[in-house]
Amino acid sequence: MTNQPYGAYDPYQEPYQAPRQTQGHAGPQGHAEPQGYAEPQGYAEPYADQQYTQQWQGQTWDTRLQPPVAEAPTAPPPPPAPAPAPVAADGYGPATLGGNSRLTAAQRARAEGRSPIIEPGIQPAALTAVLGLLLAGGAALGTYALLVPLVLLQGLTAAGWFRLNGMWPARQGIALGFLAALAADVALLVSDRSPAAILGTLGVWVLLSLVLQLRSHADPDERMYGLTATVVAAALAVMAGGHLAADASAVTVGTVAVAAGIVVRALPLPTPVSVVVALAAAAGAGFALDGFDGALLGAGAALCALIGHRVASYDYPSRFVHFTAGVALPLAAAAPAVWIVPRLTG
Repeated sequence: MTNQPYGAYDPYQEPYQAPRQTQGHAGPQGHAEPQGYAEPQGYAEPYADQQYTQQWQGQTWDTRLQPPVAEAPTAPPPPPAPAPAPVAADGYGPATLGGNSRLTAAQRARAEGRSPIIEPGIQPAALTAVLGLLLAGGAALGTYALLVPLVLLQGLTAAGWFRLNGMWPARQGIALGFLAALAADVALLVSDRSPAAILGTLGVWVLLSLVLQLRSHADPDERMYGLTATVVAAALAVMAGGHLAADASAVTVGTVAVAAGIVVRALPLPTPVSVVVALAAAAGAGFALDGFDGALLGAGAALCALIGHRVASYDYPSRFVHFTAGVALPLAAAAPAVWIVPRLTG
């Protein structure tokens, strides 16, 4: 028998059959089989034809009958981000569908992650100009005629400051600030318009605000925040009383200059240009009323007024802030200049 090398096996060759034995061999019990024994003809191994190949007897897969494999469903595309609501001429968006108030420009900016500075606009500037002219006319008529627009200015200052700081309703704090202003006005009238009356009233009111806040049951942080807002509101409202301590002519020139400067500042111009033009307009109005000294007073009062205007524009102001702090803070901030500048210029 010829031996084939390892690995030379042909799977398609004829099935292997064991050779017939012609020599005797030992049987199962050790007895020798007779020589010449051979397997009967026609007998073969029952699984000889399956030694090297395997036949599949069951049902086979037919790919033509299988349903196609469904692809994994894809996630639906996300809906578009809604377009920002159009802005109306007054800076406020259209009305919402849920019964809420209109979306303000500040709310839209907060939702978009922006931190804008929204200025009061032309309508609050016009109200500032009207109130300034009332102060100028009242100063020309007399002390008690000046008190009427001055008290209105002080009330708007106290309310606007609390709302500007996000504290609403804050009736107690607004009332404290307004009462401090009234007390300062009375002290000025009693002391013949002495500026010391303003400082004395402010000191007493700071102590009173501190005592009231210590008796509050709110959290410590909230009490400190309320104390700060109350003291500042009282200080600003009392500071507005500086118009009552100043000379009547200085009040007239300063408030007219502030009215002119704030209206020009509200015009749609770039901010640096608007500031320069507003100061020039205020100085021009002061010069028309009192010459060179009036120009200095008008420019100084307008500079302080623009600072108050900028404060009223800070950190998401609302419409209520624009029509309270935006109206009152320019005139309240200008009061120290109305009292100081004439004394500096002689």
